[in-house]
Amino acid sequence: MKTKRKVLIVDDEQSLLRILGIKLRVSGYDVITALNGRQALECIDSACPDIMLLDIIMPGMDGLQVLRKLRTFSDMPVIAFSARAENARKALSLGANDFLAKPFDVDDLVMRIEGFLEHKR
Repeated sequence: MKTKRKVLIVDDEQSLLRILGIKLRVSGYDVITALNGRQALECIDSACPDIMLLDIIMPGMDGLQVLRKLRTFSDMPVIAFSARAENARKALSLGANDFLAKPFDVDDLVMRIEGFLEHKR
């Protein structure tokens, strides 16, 4: 039996976490959520996700700070997203593998996740 791939979703908007979580579970993924950057880094250490969906604009430790720390110890694929499209360049320069501007199409996001995880196998 194939083990489910784990997706870590990091966003301070609980409604988005809920919507993405439902869609990804229906698509066959295990889902882990974090409401902020500190929780995200703890989840990476404890749950070993296969890919991270990372919001850039969050209180406390933002997504750019998470990327800086993450890239010191992991090459896990990261799809960053933000309501501010100008954050794309910053996120990609810090090691995000892809970027989506909010609002984004959830089906498109699932296809991107599948692409990264198939490539990673």
